Amino acid sequence: MRRRTLLLGAGAAAVLVACGEDERVTTTSGPETIRYGDDPSQYVELTRPEGASRGTVVVIHGGFWRAAYDLDLGRPLARDLATRGWTVVNTEYRRVGNGGGVPQTLDDVRAAIAAVELGAGPVVTLGHSAGGHLATWAGSAVEAVTHVISQAGVVDLVAADAEGLGDGAVRAFLGEAPIDATVDPVQQVPLGVPVWCVHGTADEIVPISQSQSYVAAATAAGAQAELVEVAGDHFVVIDTASTAWARTVDLLEQLS
Repeated sequence: MRRRTLLLGAGAAAVLVACGEDERVTTTSGPETIRYGDDPSQYVELTRPEGASRGTVVVIHGGFWRAAYDLDLGRPLARDLATRGWTVVNTEYRRVGNGGGVPQTLDDVRAAIAAVELGAGPVVTLGHSAGGHLATWAGSAVEAVTHVISQAGVVDLVAADAEGLGDGAVRAFLGEAPIDATVDPVQQVPLGVPVWCVHGTADEIVPISQSQSYVAAATAAGAQAELVEVAGDHFVVIDTASTAWARTVDLLEQLS
């Protein structure tokens, strides 16, 4: 998996941002590290906005569940969302290569959310790529979650495995476990919470067919799910300077 380097401005801990029509302006303090286990990867970075919070966004990074990728991928998103008034939980977890896989990675996502004192307002899981899988899985497994936004998510594990996405990433994640409804979002429909699948039409790493098949299955089962197509590749959805990211921000604006 290729990794895009995102350029960050200085002084991100005290950025002033005008958000949409309400011209919301807020500042943030630096993140607080909260550990939810003894493993070095079992922690979250909690960033709170100054003033009232709109709710909580749990950011779950991607990287095909592999240890080579970490929560640094979620930091630009966390900073941006906190300046817009959200409490943000940037989540690290055990990954394939450092003790993760099934069930450890799933256990960590559940424990990470439970470790944070959630305030009033919506609790949104927001995940990119393999993080989109984990965010959508959490929508069925974690009672506190009220909404899910999957960004270029791997949400159909059977198809992803058959297509060899991520050079066999699904099989490495599952180990000897079968692909069943306990781990595969498309087999967990209908969820009791709304799901938005934001996906770039030119994504060659996780094809948009992943989101298309999930939304088709979810809506057929009577769930509230929507495909949000955006122009761009696999990484455009987590580029906070892009119009694709702006679409995600717009979805969150509707919830508060």
